[in-house]
Amino acid sequence: MTDKKRVVVLGGGTGQAVMLRGLKQIEDIELTAIVTVADDGGSTGRLRRSFHIPAMGDLRNVMIAMAESESLLGNLMNYRFDDVVEGSNELSGHNLGNLILTALTQTSGSFMEAITQISNVLNVKGDILPSTSQIITLYAEMEDGTIVRGESNIPKVRNRIKRVFYDTPVRATQKAIEAIQNADYILYGIGSVYTSILPNLIIDEIAQAIRASRAIKIYFCNAMTQPGETAGYGMEEHVQAIMALDDHPVDVVVYADDIIPPEVLDRYQDTDAQPVVMRQTEHPYIVVSTKLLRFDGGLVRHDSEKIKSVMEYLMESEALACLLPPM
Repeated sequence: MTDKKRVVVLGGGTGQAVMLRGLKQIEDIELTAIVTVADDGGSTGRLRRSFHIPAMGDLRNVMIAMAESESLLGNLMNYRFDDVVEGSNELSGHNLGNLILTALTQTSGSFMEAITQISNVLNVKGDILPSTSQIITLYAEMEDGTIVRGESNIPKVRNRIKRVFYDTPVRATQKAIEAIQNADYILYGIGSVYTSILPNLIIDEIAQAIRASRAIKIYFCNAMTQPGETAGYGMEEHVQAIMALDDHPVDVVVYADDIIPPEVLDRYQDTDAQPVVMRQTEHPYIVVSTKLLRFDGGLVRHDSEKIKSVMEYLMESEALACLLPPM
């Protein structure tokens, strides 16, 4: 019998990888990442169309983040080909890790088996699960009724998103459902609300499992708004985007209260990205406001070590103990 706490992190993109790079260092947890496969851009999109397989780019990022150490193979998994072959550009833009996952899917005959094999080679600390093994396309309905097809196209429209959805029924992977059912903590984030987090949550079986779960649900809020997705959103609007979806529960919100240096903010002027502010003083959920950011290279980024520290604090907090089910 293990007394380790079971932590499930739902998301996608680089933000989820940043979280997992910190969380994997906590000794007394069993870590599971549930990752969206709705990406359809870049190398991932090309391989998805050519080989009719789910998107693997976010999964690759998560694998490297959860690897026991930053090995040579792990670094090579992120290598992206330029136009290095004279007279040919077939490899241009492709990511080596994506190609390896595609090859393993072809040889093993199973996308899930390919993930398992690479996870074993990288000695991944925890489980990595796609939210579905289907080939899915994400759609967004804007407030003016416009329908946008494809995860990579949604932020380009620069409209206000009303909802995201799939045009066909999507089944969750059974292991993802079981991980949620057995979780002590369910974490949302860090990442694009509409194109990284919600693509997992709009799968009915995942939504049902989360609502039925007695785990503590924690949302790690973005530090900056995202043009085309959350322009003008404060912390409360980010949380509401999750909670409004079939009453998804959020018990705790982790909010970065770092003061962003003016010279860093200046770099974001041309992008329309703004710091996410907390607009209210009272909330129907617990807000943990703390320092979470770093500013390497003049960019706003969450810090993996600080995420580790705040998660350890949350797991030890008496204020949250009442939210856990009795033993």
